Amino acid sequence: QVQLVESGGGLVQAGGSLRLSCAASGRTFSSYAMGWFRQAPGKEREFVAAISRSGGDARYADSVKGRFTVSRDNAKNAAYLQMNSLKSEDTAVYYCAARFEWRDYVPVTLEYNYWGQGTQVTVSS
Repeated sequence: QVQLVESGGGLVQAGGSLRLSCAASGRTFSSYAMGWFRQAPGKEREFVAAISRSGGDARYADSVKGRFTVSRDNAKNAAYLQMNSLKSEDTAVYYCAARFEWRDYVPVTLEYNYWGQGTQVTVSS
């Protein structure tokens, strides 16, 4: 069982930056790939970024490539999403998720085992 708690959301002006954190419980954090997803009002939840269990590989949605960076610290049981050059269309609730993986793989679908409660990111134009 893994419990995930996001933090770091808030209100920021367009062009600004935010860093989201995801704190995970459990002793096997390094066995899980970590993903970030977001859901805007009236829209479906979508993939943003993900990182492999070792941190050696990462994937990004085209809409955030070059602006967002996903990372993790297995010693601290934490994952992060650094968001730069934020745009109004980045406004959404952001969720972190964990998926058990036997290999160093980066899943980019919604098929994750555990989800956090979400943190609101609002970008004003």
